[in-house]
Amino acid sequence: MALDQFPNLFILGLVSYFAAFKMLLFLTQHCGNMEVRHAVYVSASLSEMVHALVAGGIVFPGLFLLSKNGLKWLPWLRWEEADAVIVSARLVSSVQAIMASTVGYIVSSSCKHIINDQLRFDFRRHWLTSAYTQFAVPYFIYDIYAMFMCHWHRYRVKGHEVASGARSLRTVTHTYLHKEFLMVVHHLFMVLVCFPVSVLWRQGKGDFFLGCMLMAELSTPFVCLGKVLILYKQQHTLLHKVNGVLMLVTFFFCRILLFPYMYWVYGQYAGLPFYRVPFSIPAEYNVGSAILMAPQVYWFGLICRGAFRVFRTQRGAKDQALRNGHRPETQALD
Repeated sequence: MALDQFPNLFILGLVSYFAAFKMLLFLTQHCGNMEVRHAVYVSASLSEMVHALVAGGIVFPGLFLLSKNGLKWLPWLRWEEADAVIVSARLVSSVQAIMASTVGYIVSSSCKHIINDQLRFDFRRHWLTSAYTQFAVPYFIYDIYAMFMCHWHRYRVKGHEVASGARSLRTVTHTYLHKEFLMVVHHLFMVLVCFPVSVLWRQGKGDFFLGCMLMAELSTPFVCLGKVLILYKQQHTLLHKVNGVLMLVTFFFCRILLFPYMYWVYGQYAGLPFYRVPFSIPAEYNVGSAILMAPQVYWFGLICRGAFRVFRTQRGAKDQALRNGHRPETQALD
């Protein structure tokens, strides 16, 4: 994939984002009317949950296939299979992140109170909280497969294919799980733990905090673009530098400072100083926050290390260029 093909990818991304925005707008209008007619502020019914899960199971894999086939077969693109798979997976992740962060902002900004205490506050649950949570569950299952396909194609490009197909599949699967183990565990945790907790165990409480958690996805498009630029050796471009700054800032504020911010907000609500909040809430809340925050700190460390490596490499190359530039003058004087 050449650099001059990035405008085509940008246009495709805009179309995908527009389609996702139109879908959110339709859901808002449709379910908003249902909310007015039926005053539904509790967990969605089983049929609504099934509809949301099926919709997510169609939208995310469907968008991946649409993007991959478009990149492969459109006359002015004609990308290779590996390039189309890798970029399409990043594109779908970015679209999901835009949708999730938009929903998170709508939910958190519409909450009058951060906790649903029916005895003390006039608080109504936002319908998007359960609707999007259910809709996004298939994404995490799909993304495990999409990441495997990306790893498979990178494995083949590097020339690691072996004669036996079954042996090759086992080898690629082993290397994939070894490399992406933390991400796979994260996705499974979201499906097997966070989804049941957010839909069943919460009992309609804490929409504000769930909205904040969804806004953590704001950094994902920059992470995806950075991976694509690195994969295709575009670290020297201005786009990579600007994207790197935005990625560091959004990741730090939306994923690292997110948890202290939620503790501080709860402290303001409960009239507690910040340092007393962890000791004033149930222990399982602290454990859950620690489990969710730990990989974010690890990934942020990797991002910072990568940024430092790029900076050091560019600085070394600049110093070498300066030395090379002075060498001919020295030789001429000699």
